[in-house]
Amino acid sequence: MNIELLAVAELAARDAGQIILAALNQPRRPDYKGQTDLVTKTDQECEDLIIKHINSEFPGHSILAEESGAQDTKSDYQWVIDPLDGTTNFVHGYPSFGVSIACLRSGIPEVAVILELPVNRLFTAVKGQGAFVDGHKIKVSNTETLNESLLVTGFGYDHGNKWEANMKLFKHFTDKSQGVRRLGAAAIDLCHVACGFVDGFWEFDLKPWDMAAGILMVSEAGGKVSQLNGINIDIYQDHILATNGNIHEIMLEHTKPVLESLL
Repeated sequence: MNIELLAVAELAARDAGQIILAALNQPRRPDYKGQTDLVTKTDQECEDLIIKHINSEFPGHSILAEESGAQDTKSDYQWVIDPLDGTTNFVHGYPSFGVSIACLRSGIPEVAVILELPVNRLFTAVKGQGAFVDGHKIKVSNTETLNESLLVTGFGYDHGNKWEANMKLFKHFTDKSQGVRRLGAAAIDLCHVACGFVDGFWEFDLKPWDMAAGILMVSEAGGKVSQLNGINIDIYQDHILATNGNIHEIMLEHTKPVLESLL
């Protein structure tokens, strides 16, 4: 079954990627979900296309998508879709955005596909079978210490207590590591952990579609994923820590008290 799920996810991601790349050279007119949270016609076209692919092959499956919300069929299988992760980057032509598709069975990610754009790298993972980019197996980095690490994070659109807390973590980890990057697309950040470009990623204020595929990608690449307090990851919580495993506990020493200060 997972092979069939993967084939549909790959085809849907590739087709959505073609729409996105074709739109890059066209005028992009965003609407606003919030004061600075953008959505474009391209997001909506890609989501419609991905859902069409899924419904064609698996009409009984549930779907949770960023723009259209939930279609709950009570199936054991649920697709979680971000048709264009990094919309703000896309609107400005900044090269870090992509398509993220996961299929969960009983709440556990079984299949993940993330198409990184505009470089057109296809990341795939199937539970228990490893993670790959363009068909080549990938693994997390071997970096053993925080001070040797390159990290990545992100910031939500709500500049409240969580944003302030993350600024403190940003400063701390910048002091303790070789640097912290902020690219603006969580799914792509998680892929970069999975393939060893960076050694760790954390973020607040995420949605299920930001994380679902990336969680499986990092896990299948040999990394570790949890909530910021070390509890098992839950896509319906809004925070995540994903690392190569070696630096996970030391990062938790700093993320856990910050998270607890918000509760």
